[in-house]
Amino acid sequence: MKKVSNVFYITVAIIALTVVFGVVAPETYERITSNIQSFVSTSFGWYYLLLFAAFLILSLIIAISPYGKIRLGKDTDRPDFSTATWVAMLFSAGMGIGLVFYGASEPLSHYAINPATKEPGTGAALKEGLTYSYLHWGAPIWAMYGITALSLAFFQFRKDEPGLISSTLKPIFGDKMNGPWGVVVDVLAVFATAFGVATSLGFGAVQINAGLNHLFGLEIGFMSQFLIITVVTVLFIFSAWSGLSKGIKYLSNTNMVLAVLLLIIVIVVGPTLMILNLFTETFGLYIVNLLEMSFRTAPLVEDNRSFVDGWTIFYWAWWISWAPFVGMFIARISRGRTVREFLLGVIVIPTVFVSIWFAAFGSTAAFVHDSGKDLSNFPTELVLFNMFDQLPLSMVLSVIAILLIASFFITSADSATFVLGMQSTKGSLTPPNEVKLIWGVAQSAIAILLLYVGGLQAIQNTIIIAALPFSFVMILMTIGILKALREERWRIERNAQGK
Repeated sequence: MKKVSNVFYITVAIIALTVVFGVVAPETYERITSNIQSFVSTSFGWYYLLLFAAFLILSLIIAISPYGKIRLGKDTDRPDFSTATWVAMLFSAGMGIGLVFYGASEPLSHYAINPATKEPGTGAALKEGLTYSYLHWGAPIWAMYGITALSLAFFQFRKDEPGLISSTLKPIFGDKMNGPWGVVVDVLAVFATAFGVATSLGFGAVQINAGLNHLFGLEIGFMSQFLIITVVTVLFIFSAWSGLSKGIKYLSNTNMVLAVLLLIIVIVVGPTLMILNLFTETFGLYIVNLLEMSFRTAPLVEDNRSFVDGWTIFYWAWWISWAPFVGMFIARISRGRTVREFLLGVIVIPTVFVSIWFAAFGSTAAFVHDSGKDLSNFPTELVLFNMFDQLPLSMVLSVIAILLIASFFITSADSATFVLGMQSTKGSLTPPNEVKLIWGVAQSAIAILLLYVGGLQAIQNTIIIAALPFSFVMILMTIGILKALREERWRIERNAQGK
């Protein structure tokens, strides 16, 4: 493996030490990480909120500015993938499993268990719960992904730099990024990616297990989840071996077909008019109140600070930990698009889709809950399937949901092995299959070990802690891309005047 960089060996060593600590002393590990995570959420919540609001405002300004005409690649380059396939790949890498996992349970929690500001169980709480679900999965997150991916794609395809996070900081630090400091930045990115994806694989295995238990009585427990991860690992490694343009492309398109099919059936067999009316009103409320919700810190005693800490700030840190992975993957599939097309596509299309998704599943969950089936007592992974039980075509819905989770599971892991391979082979656009194989097995092994010791929560805490230093890297990336875009704009204008 001649292409492998020091980033590979350093990160593998750090990951191994972390996992060993989590396996040998799970309670100590969870206690330590939980205390640090709680400190970060309480002390830096205001910072995360300001950061995401800034990403959203800045990305929209860049999109509509003259910089929007600059192409991510050479002026003659055109997109490698159709717009439909590109959008499908965005979702598959960005938040696939999470949409199925939280689609019904999050709005239900905001409505019936712990609303942001309203009384539980009221119509006002339901409307507010949907708007906060749109916030947590919508525009600010995709703007953050967009800025990260824009920076990577610009330097990789327009400036022929390696596809590394460290390369995006060269406008600020120059060739220093080719040395130890660059290695530190890239190790942090790979660490966050490996653990972030491993945690999602754990969640995916838990929900597939819950669905199979609900439908067929498969026992819920470690052995079932071990078998699920093993089968899925074989499938995603096979997909990763086949390359980006084949495996991930076909899987992503499959994901979108299944997701749209599931969404349409829920809208048709669920409380259709209620879904359509609530979406229309709450999406309007979301647009009107986006800035207010984005800046809400609940600073006074009578405010519901636990909601902000437990949901909004948790999500902001969680999404930052995913930024290296999702940003690199979105950059890789976006060569040839203009900055304007890229940013507006990355922000607007996913925001609208996830809002429709949460409106459909959240409204249906509230409807079922109010009809006498108390869904608030079920674990998160079982809310969806117990909601389906109360609808026509329940078996069909559950089977499609399990297939969708499995498909998203495979695609996320497949995408991650590609990105991890890139990052640990000096930014190679075609990392060796051996490296992808090692990362694929490593991700699955981490997920299995964590499920075995019940350590998913501890690793979730670890990722959120790692997100804080990486957020500073993202600020530097943003400064770097703004500087580079300005210089590129001047260069284009000078060339035009010269002609």
